[in-house]
Amino acid sequence: MYRDLGFVRVHGRLRARGSGAEAAGADREGDVEERGAATAPTAASAHGADGAPYAYLIYPHKPIVAYLPATARLLSEYCVEFPDLTGAISSSRLPDSDDVLAKWMALTGDERRLIRNANMHLPGRQIDPGRVRRDLWRLAEWERQRGDSETLEHRRA
Repeated sequence: MYRDLGFVRVHGRLRARGSGAEAAGADREGDVEERGAATAPTAASAHGADGAPYAYLIYPHKPIVAYLPATARLLSEYCVEFPDLTGAISSSRLPDSDDVLAKWMALTGDERRLIRNANMHLPGRQIDPGRVRRDLWRLAEWERQRGDSETLEHRRA
């Protein structure tokens, strides 16, 4: 996905607060109100293809963008940074692919903690919402093409 599109999509694992569990970043009482209603999908939200009510797009050296897969509604941007602490490179920035990998590992390893510690902003603060919508369209086309090619491979076998 990263090679083809330049970003990675990760489905959220936390359920909406109304369904008895926490949503993205809502791990304590009142956190949804505190961080903004747009940060957490509601229990009535439509789910993506794999049942996740929300997902993230991970860009290199840009905020992580939360959105609803069913409607493409942008929820928020989460600013996180993973500097290169090895000292082997003169710059403190990780290479693009390493930055995406670090965000992916942190998000899939401890989503609640990453979201809680990130600087949360409304969509459009650092990444143009038009770009994100185009990327969501590109992602849908990429998945459709992969689905078609996988179906053809299964038919041939």
